[in-house]
Amino acid sequence: MQSRPRINRWTEARRNLVFGTTMLESLVQPHFVVAGTGVDEPISSMPGIHRQSVDVLLETIEVDVKNGVRAHMLFAVVEDGEKDHRASVASEPSMHGLEAVRRLRERFGNEIVVMTDVCLCTATDHGHCGLLVGEDIDNDATVERLVEIALANAEAGADYIAVSDMMDGRVGAIRTAFEDSGMTDAGILSYSVKFASSFYGPFRDAASSSPTFGDRGSHQMDFRSGYSEAILEAVSDENEGADIIMVKPGLPYLDVVRQVADAVVRPVAVYNVSGEYSMVMNANPERENRRPMVQELLHAFKRAGADIIVTYHAREAAQHGWTH
Repeated sequence: MQSRPRINRWTEARRNLVFGTTMLESLVQPHFVVAGTGVDEPISSMPGIHRQSVDVLLETIEVDVKNGVRAHMLFAVVEDGEKDHRASVASEPSMHGLEAVRRLRERFGNEIVVMTDVCLCTATDHGHCGLLVGEDIDNDATVERLVEIALANAEAGADYIAVSDMMDGRVGAIRTAFEDSGMTDAGILSYSVKFASSFYGPFRDAASSSPTFGDRGSHQMDFRSGYSEAILEAVSDENEGADIIMVKPGLPYLDVVRQVADAVVRPVAVYNVSGEYSMVMNANPERENRRPMVQELLHAFKRAGADIIVTYHAREAAQHGWTH
């Protein structure tokens, strides 16, 4: 099957995320996971966000859950010495990102939704999102590698694998692999409409994922492109079996969120990205001053048509009651 509507209904936590009626239920908190123990390293370009080892991450998410944030997206940060040309470490069972998924599932069961980023850029020594032939990405070879990484994450217990690479055909290939492996409960969140944006800078610092040469214009969408290309990408991924359709970034593309939400049947997510987050934090260092701005942007995403909001503001908004 290319589509399994039950996937989004599989657990109560998934149902609350996708179909919940409150702002709080729709929020997803991203996390940066590193190797080691006792690591809790502030990210200078993203105030309030840290790189954390698995043991610290578990305690952080424990607090988040108590405050009502039950959906979490993990980005595994790989040290330079562990990287190679094909992101080999990304699918190794001992990798800290996969260990984090297993530990979270053991601790919280189905009480939370665990999403994991599936791309090559954080684990390749060249920093690009795919396997290279010279300086060009080999789309189809990359898709094969993405399938391997996706299977490893699903086997570890991720509710949704979040494919952020923008390779053609990867959603269908991963869905087929899940079907062939009997993983009929594994969801796919597709970054269907991901623009080559200038708002990703702080994330690339946090995840150590900047390309060593060139850029990502060959696969991420051009910011000058119109609605037709965004709808083409979203509908194609929906037809290939995506369970959630993502638009990224958020604030500069609210009009695109609206167009995509009107064009697809599956739930729509929006990513309030690192550059957007850092602008708000730096403009409003005092919490009470940024409260109305965070509330305004969250409601803007909802009004534009987003069912799910991935945002670094989730923790603070939940902790201080900004989701009303």
